[in-house]
Amino acid sequence: MSLLQNDIKTLHELLINKKVTSKELVDESIKLAKEYNSDYNFFVTINEDALEKEVTDNLLSGIPCAIKDNLSTANILSTGSSNTLKDYVPFFDATAVKKLNEANAVDIGKTVMDELGMGGTGTTGHTGIVRNPWDRKRITGGSSAGSAGAVAAGIVPYALGSDTGDSIRKPAAYCGIVGYKPTYGLVSRYGLFPFASSLDHVGCLTRNVYDAAVVIDQIKGQDEHDMTSLPNSTEKLVDSLGSDVSSKKLFYIKEICDINSYDEKTEELKKTLDIFKQTIDKCRDLGMTVEEVSIDRHLLEAIYPTYVCLSCAEATSNYSNLTGIVFGPRGKGNTINDIMIDHRTNGFSPLIKRRFIIGSYVLQQENQERYFKNAQRVRRLIVNKMNELFEKYDAMILPCSAKGARTIENNSEEIKTNDILENHMAIGNFGGFPSITIPNGFVDNMPIGINLTGKVLDDANVLNIAYNIEKTMNYKNQIAKELV
Repeated sequence: MSLLQNDIKTLHELLINKKVTSKELVDESIKLAKEYNSDYNFFVTINEDALEKEVTDNLLSGIPCAIKDNLSTANILSTGSSNTLKDYVPFFDATAVKKLNEANAVDIGKTVMDELGMGGTGTTGHTGIVRNPWDRKRITGGSSAGSAGAVAAGIVPYALGSDTGDSIRKPAAYCGIVGYKPTYGLVSRYGLFPFASSLDHVGCLTRNVYDAAVVIDQIKGQDEHDMTSLPNSTEKLVDSLGSDVSSKKLFYIKEICDINSYDEKTEELKKTLDIFKQTIDKCRDLGMTVEEVSIDRHLLEAIYPTYVCLSCAEATSNYSNLTGIVFGPRGKGNTINDIMIDHRTNGFSPLIKRRFIIGSYVLQQENQERYFKNAQRVRRLIVNKMNELFEKYDAMILPCSAKGARTIENNSEEIKTNDILENHMAIGNFGGFPSITIPNGFVDNMPIGINLTGKVLDDANVLNIAYNIEKTMNYKNQIAKELV
């Protein structure tokens, strides 16, 4: 067993007691990253020159980690897993990365993602497909694919990711680990390649809830470079963990959890919902109240098209600078227009080009009322409904997906618009709600997860509920079976 399969607290104790050195951990992490990368493609860049760091009272000091490739790292290649940025080396660190450096954490590499964060499979990055460490024939989910895989494989105890629709939480579920997206603005987005700025969150992937709280405690806080960042708070999220949850009230959505809501009642779906019901029973055993609520199905089915309209529109605007002139390989042509056309035609994958086309269409003046503004109105309806429910309940609990990760050969990037079980986690991004995914068992030998979402700024409560549920299960700190 590799020492890196231990949790952050255990690793820190080993370092403090001089039973292991930071150099030994860093060397082992780099060795594993190189060993697994040919088969699984977790890393765009492995920092083979990463150096040990001084061990201090900070739990993250001296411990290796990984960074998603859409977070800027000074003097280290940061590509967003896109050909158009394949040679881009920033001169500055993203704020979240800077704060990890201040903690003496050691970044051992940049992880593969879906191109520019626009995807949910881990198959569209320019370095190729990220394979699931539980079964290399399956996807990891995305877009934080490599971060999820590296943590699940035991290469690092934690990694940073970003989440615009479920891009931390879905791959966490597929890889049998924890994925946490905090309240919007709790962690600065400065230095994050922007996908959809009103939906983007920086968060983390870990193998247990406690570690997730430790990481976010380190990287949260107000940042003058991000006008959406929230004021500093002295509250430590880890301090809330382990407190009594018997007074807490949870709800789940009937239309999502009732098998009769679905035309295709597959065996995988039945198993997933059965396991979810067992988890609800465990919540009740902890003393929590869990109730079923009903939400208009039309509103639930509107989640995905609303997400597509808004995210593609924002992405089209945010990435208008990727022209082959300011960033990326120079396109061919004798005029600026020709250079831009050549670059954007040949520099992006079909998926990205399709999303830019959608975004451009939605933003055309004659289409804004019908599509963009209506999508904003639907977003507000959904957020208002959630806020209404959060006046009565502490958190929403739901399965993350209908089954475990799909096989690569049967993978489709586009999910049915009416597949409410696969699309519901975007609610967390619509409202900026704190949301966490934790392992919830297995279906056909592949991990599945549950997701908890709470009201804005109630991160401590959401984490504590997840922490207590985690204690009732046997999936804490698990390592992918192919690599054990």
